[in-house]
Amino acid sequence: MKKIFFLAIITIFMNCTSTKINPENSEPFFVGTYTNGDSKGIYQYEIDKNGFLKNNGLKAITKNPSFLAKTVDGKILIAVSELAENKSGYLKSFAIEKDTLIYKSTSKSGGENPCFVAVNHKNQVLVANYSGGNVGFLALNADGELSDLLFVQQHFGKGTTSRQEAPHAHSAWFHPKTNDVISVDLGTNQLWFSKIDARNKELVFTNQKTLNMAEAAGPRHLVFHPNKNWMYVLNELNNTISLVTNNNGNYSIKTTVSTLPKGYEKYTKAADIRVSNDGKFLYASNRGHNSIAIFKVNLQNGDLVLVGFEPVKGANPRNFSLTLDDKFLLVANQDSNNIVSFKRDVETGKLSFVNEIQAPNPVCILF
Repeated sequence: MKKIFFLAIITIFMNCTSTKINPENSEPFFVGTYTNGDSKGIYQYEIDKNGFLKNNGLKAITKNPSFLAKTVDGKILIAVSELAENKSGYLKSFAIEKDTLIYKSTSKSGGENPCFVAVNHKNQVLVANYSGGNVGFLALNADGELSDLLFVQQHFGKGTTSRQEAPHAHSAWFHPKTNDVISVDLGTNQLWFSKIDARNKELVFTNQKTLNMAEAAGPRHLVFHPNKNWMYVLNELNNTISLVTNNNGNYSIKTTVSTLPKGYEKYTKAADIRVSNDGKFLYASNRGHNSIAIFKVNLQNGDLVLVGFEPVKGANPRNFSLTLDDKFLLVANQDSNNIVSFKRDVETGKLSFVNEIQAPNPVCILF
């Protein structure tokens, strides 16, 4: 009897770790963290073809790299350093050489608490500064070094809740079709639209300038559908997703759906949003409800139909990502210090648990 019990314990232990990692056909990814606990910076993990996870260790010591981005060619990684120092946080760039990060440069972000960074095919860089309520514009040179700040676009206004007493730029995106800039401001409760003036190296507001979201929505992130015509905005404060369409340069909200089950009334807030490469399914994370909401996309009009919810087996799913082949979805659970992998059914969009691994304060997953 004791022998059977011992074997059962061993089996359970193996299922909760990454010992089954297959070194062939594995896919590495970087993890950004908060460093106010056990974390020291940016880590690298990998997932094998069966969905099992492995920790490859600390790759860069840096403070609060809470959001990461890669250049299109995959050679340079950019990390925010989410802190306030002389009214500005920082961006850092690293060269990616196999499983090593080599430090290249540091530049100011243009505001307090940078929480998001994006880079386009021209190696132009956007950084959203949450407490600063602004968006910094920079560039990378051929050696992967960041320029000094080229421009800072300041937002103005406020919303109607205690989280919206001032501008809070939460993310900034390059439109995949036009390269226009769309900034998502939780504090002003708006999307902000700009064009890049390459000659003067600055961001210039378009004629529309802003789009108001529903009162107290609190927009946080967005995702572009693969057809490049639909935008899905994740609203943190009221836990909804809004489909935003573009009609001859004019953006408007078409439909809005909840990320929560009907009747759910406990405190929760939405965090991140993704769409599958085939455009058929959309996913959103709920912190508090601690789930991934799964939606089917109507490919005729972009409307979302709820498929269901998958518990994340952790607390505070801040960020999640699909593997490059779309076979798995990985969740970073910030408060439970774990990363969880789920296998994705490409026909139904549903998720099934595969594996989990410990990770210190994980808040960003980057393939």
